[in-house]
Amino acid sequence: MQKKYKTGIVGFGWAGEAHFTSFIKSGRFQPFAVMSTRNLDPAYFQEKYGVAVKIYHDYDAFLEDPDVEVVDICTPHFLHAEQAVLASEAGKTIIIEKPLALNYEETKRVLHTVRKNGTKTSVCFEVRFVPSVAAMKSFIELDLLGEPYYMEADYYHGIGPWYANQRWEVKKEQGGSSLLRAGCHALDILLWLTGWDIEEVFTYGNTNPHEIFTPYDYDLNTVTLLKSVDGKVGKVSSCTDCMQPYVFNVNIVGSHGSIKNDQFYSKKIEGLRGWSKQDVVHIDSGEVSHHPYAEQFTFFAECLDQGKDPHNNLESAFYTHKVLFAADRSADEGRPVKIREFE
Repeated sequence: MQKKYKTGIVGFGWAGEAHFTSFIKSGRFQPFAVMSTRNLDPAYFQEKYGVAVKIYHDYDAFLEDPDVEVVDICTPHFLHAEQAVLASEAGKTIIIEKPLALNYEETKRVLHTVRKNGTKTSVCFEVRFVPSVAAMKSFIELDLLGEPYYMEADYYHGIGPWYANQRWEVKKEQGGSSLLRAGCHALDILLWLTGWDIEEVFTYGNTNPHEIFTPYDYDLNTVTLLKSVDGKVGKVSSCTDCMQPYVFNVNIVGSHGSIKNDQFYSKKIEGLRGWSKQDVVHIDSGEVSHHPYAEQFTFFAECLDQGKDPHNNLESAFYTHKVLFAADRSADEGRPVKIREFE
């Protein structure tokens, strides 16, 4: 019989509830406790999900519970770093929503802590687990595209007052940036699929002039150009103030073929006359309940069974954040930024 990992969820909002239901769907994690600032009733969880949970309002007491094996951090972004450090010091395994932190120094602190403690981690860059992305990874690994030399990843998701978390993302000190609040998914996919070692980035930004976005004090729309150390180039768009349905574009151009979302072409396959359609689930929703968390969590459980880290561990996510912080510095200072500035 497969082990079920007893899990405590920190923060029970939009993402926290999606994680809770995904743990149940996965069957490999047992929602055991919920840490929240709200007065949640255990009867709610029993009635809605058929699950008995402990409710905590004090994070220290929550971490002291010896039955909580895994801490799942789903709180507002500005709380992630400190909560992750404390969970690691308490000897817990960690699942953490992106971003890891809102600045580079705090992100480094989290990385150094989990390294010191040997903490197993799974960062919620769950787009890696979307079937169309898995297919893209296979095309690249099977060398059907040849050598990728250009890639685009575009994140279009209007995140305005219609989302509850908008109340704490309005100011830069809590929301961070367009990439930190959401567009990091596109950046992560570019870096994970290509494996490029980025040398330099340059970012432009602006904000939708619609009056509902006036309260924001940082750019909600950014475009980042990336150059690898061996001359490959890419582009990441992070448009979080658009008035349109959700769109996540991925275009990869290789020496012998290309991928355009759910279409591909390869000179290495005889007989192709044009784009071929993949029968895969695409990245087509920003609603967290539609995200492949169950697949991510099941994969993490399998890695824990074997005593190893998943590919979406904190080490991997740290590199995505390093490039992200370089992009944000470029937007702030209006100049190209070398990744080596973040060492």
